[in-house]
Amino acid sequence: MQVLLNTEFAASRKVPLVDMFDSILSGFSQAGLGDPGIQFSFADAPLEGHVSSVARVLKRFPDLQRFFEESAPLPGIPMSRRLTNQHKMHESVDVSVLRAIDSGVPKSFPFHSVSLVFAAPGLGDGSVKTLVGEVRPGVSLGDSWWVSGRSRSLFAFVFVEAAIASKKLPPLPEHVVKLFAAMGKAKKTVQIPLPREHPQMAQVAKPETLRAVSAVIEEFRTRMPRILEQINFPHDLPPVEEARKLTSLGEKTGSKKPVLLRAFKPMGYNCIAESGVYTLRRKTAANSTLEISLDVGTWSRSLTAGFSVNGLGYCARMRLPICKHAQLACYPIGDADRWGKIVDNLQVIVAELERTFVPEVEAVAGPSPEWYTPEN
Repeated sequence: MQVLLNTEFAASRKVPLVDMFDSILSGFSQAGLGDPGIQFSFADAPLEGHVSSVARVLKRFPDLQRFFEESAPLPGIPMSRRLTNQHKMHESVDVSVLRAIDSGVPKSFPFHSVSLVFAAPGLGDGSVKTLVGEVRPGVSLGDSWWVSGRSRSLFAFVFVEAAIASKKLPPLPEHVVKLFAAMGKAKKTVQIPLPREHPQMAQVAKPETLRAVSAVIEEFRTRMPRILEQINFPHDLPPVEEARKLTSLGEKTGSKKPVLLRAFKPMGYNCIAESGVYTLRRKTAANSTLEISLDVGTWSRSLTAGFSVNGLGYCARMRLPICKHAQLACYPIGDADRWGKIVDNLQVIVAELERTFVPEVEAVAGPSPEWYTPEN
């Protein structure tokens, strides 16, 4: 089985874009991959009245006019200008020109978005269609405008061959390891298994398996009200509207993670906090990954909770109710006392889903390979 590894690296917007550009080129050289082919896109905002960075670049580098495009991202949205070789990869652009443009981002050239994709034969051929579009082996560097300042991203995509019966994925080739070392600290790697029958699509489970998993999900959603009535919740929290009336502005919840660890660490879950979302995970004996996702709402201070069973080629998701009276709504977190009660209730409902929902999903889906981890 072929597996696409999507590795995200730390990418600080405080580091000049051109410095990251140079580091990637140096990494390709150190890895013995030579000079990479570079697919670029420099785009203006799809709004009228803004400074055109594209026009500024064309004034300085008139030869780039052959890469000029103007189109609307979606119907009803104003036209957007950009410079890209996406449809002209056979036409070369001197690296010094791309470097000069990167040096001007964002002061001289405040592009709405910049995308640079570096590829070389040693990283593999082919592509895969995912929810975010077509992905090819290589390194992707992005820089774009955002309300709080520039946003920066750095990803690497490589293919590896994996056997279902193996305990681990094969080690990365030495040249890939050297390339990754030049790119800095890896934050996480997402595995995207690809079936032999349709290697262009990120879909592994058989259609009949997906239908069976979907049937289990629908059946449990129907049963959920009855399940909640049978559960002996430790706390009888008020309905959502009443909880909102009882919640005062400025109430302090305190640190949320210690409370989550107290409840879920004994059940085998770890806990990762990132941008107002707490994610708790553990593996089962069938190598499924159970995930609890808790969005605590950085502005709304309300909780939305979800539970999922992730296996090779499928993901069975359920919304997590907070109590008998709040099955689908965002629930006001309130003070530290209420947060503790919410977590206590979540612990009970998760334990019930582990006892009932998880075994039924795994029974129809089958076990996953030992090496399979949706997110490391």
